[in-house]
Amino acid sequence: MRYAAITGWGKYVPPVVMSNDDLARVVDTSDEWIRSRSGIERRHYSHLTSGEMAWQAAEQALAASGTAPESIDMLIVGTTTGSDLCPNTASYVLDKLGAGNAGCMDLNSACTSWFYALTNATAMVRSGQIERALVIGSEHLSQVMNWHERSTAVLFGDGAGAVVIEASEQPSGLLHSAWSTVRDSRESLEMHGLGINPTNLFHPAQRHLAFDGQAIFKNAVKGMGDACARVLEQANLTVADIDLFVPHQANIRIIEALAKRLDFPIEKIIVRIQEYANTSAASIPLALTDALEAGRIEPGMNILMATFGGGLTCGAGLVKWGERCQPLATRPVTAPGYTGNVYDLMRDSFDYYGVDVSTLLSQP
Repeated sequence: MRYAAITGWGKYVPPVVMSNDDLARVVDTSDEWIRSRSGIERRHYSHLTSGEMAWQAAEQALAASGTAPESIDMLIVGTTTGSDLCPNTASYVLDKLGAGNAGCMDLNSACTSWFYALTNATAMVRSGQIERALVIGSEHLSQVMNWHERSTAVLFGDGAGAVVIEASEQPSGLLHSAWSTVRDSRESLEMHGLGINPTNLFHPAQRHLAFDGQAIFKNAVKGMGDACARVLEQANLTVADIDLFVPHQANIRIIEALAKRLDFPIEKIIVRIQEYANTSAASIPLALTDALEAGRIEPGMNILMATFGGGLTCGAGLVKWGERCQPLATRPVTAPGYTGNVYDLMRDSFDYYGVDVSTLLSQP
């Protein structure tokens, strides 16, 4: 039987940090308020576009797998904040990598985008259509925050993560998956002011993330819990057979509620929301790469993943890890750094919402 092993992994973490205290100078909030409600301590904001971050994460994943860019057959970027609508962001990444003439596509299902991309790429490898794929999650959410909305402005960060998958005879990679969508729930998580429709194109629009926290919490926990149960049933496994759980990093309360619903021990869950906040499509590959770097993944482990996003879309998957947990090579970040502070970086966005950047810069 043919499988799609994960052979490479990588990430790009922007160098500019927005701490909770930094954020409290922009919106009416505090470090204690943010930590107690979300588990977030800081988030990273990017001077690079989502396409540039995706390219940097992809370089790392290719090096880790020892894969030449021109041997990639399919390149998928999961993102809600793509650098361009047409041409797609994936083709930008392909050009930067010099990845031959691989097929390229963007996949947008909000926070589930990377996981949905992984399941599609896995199916293509396992069916024999392709040999190798590069699957990237990249988000530039700092650019679409409404700085008058405390409940959403504190939650999101930027970053990118990527994996290389390739055909293997060994039973590893994504073995089982489940998808679903909660009907009539679109309004609980919407990003206004983006997209091609008359309201956005021909009338002044304020970017606005409409967010019903209670509805999202309830549906996310149930949707991910049900998807996990389906995957475990497909695999003929129980929670006790799972070695590690990598959930979407949206909110610590959601992660804890999901763990309780599944009766899953919290010490086996990878939690990185404190460092990155919610990076949407990038959150699972970022957390997965961090787990590998920390030595928390071992050969043959059963790894459960679960995610949810706007739609509300949900999903879960079972990954059997292969024999290698160390990168074959590493590659330094080649993108230029940023010399200013976070307020310099966010000047245009703050100006858009009437935040006085000069005052922020003049204060210690």
